[in-house]
Amino acid sequence: MRFEIVGRHVTVTDAMRARIEKKLSFLEKYLLIDSNTIARVVCKVYPNTQKVEITIPTKVGQLRAEVEHEDFYAALDLAIDKLEDQIRRQKTRLSRRHKDKLAKAFVEQDTSKLKKEDVLVRTKTIDPEEMDVEEAIMRMEMLGHSFFIYNDVETEAIAVVYKRNDGRYGLIETE
Repeated sequence: MRFEIVGRHVTVTDAMRARIEKKLSFLEKYLLIDSNTIARVVCKVYPNTQKVEITIPTKVGQLRAEVEHEDFYAALDLAIDKLEDQIRRQKTRLSRRHKDKLAKAFVEQDTSKLKKEDVLVRTKTIDPEEMDVEEAIMRMEMLGHSFFIYNDVETEAIAVVYKRNDGRYGLIETE
């Protein structure tokens, strides 16, 4: 992960920069963050307080925290706590197996009533990334999709992981 640290009405010192990089480096073990991800940190100084804004765009969403406090390091710690809370909420959302019954509604829909012009709605091209099945399930759940196409690390082939009507997961592998 790369860092873009900006100071508004304050000069960002090496100690501030080192603390920010050390505190934000924990994200690499929780999220799908690659070396091209840029964590943008803006430090602002007001007459009585200091503000820390952290924005991190990830492949599954955007993490953002904004905290104002009298002390810069306390504001940074509170912003990190907010980011951890966002990650915890995402994990809780992933752990809910029966989050949404949308897939069941699509299965029960009568396809014989479809008109010819209603069949193709949208065409989308994807470049499947290389990952294992657990990471694919996590991405699918975080995106809120009912299926996810990826390139399997073990078989080196295109695979599709999907959510079944019973709440469990299925896997389609290609030859």
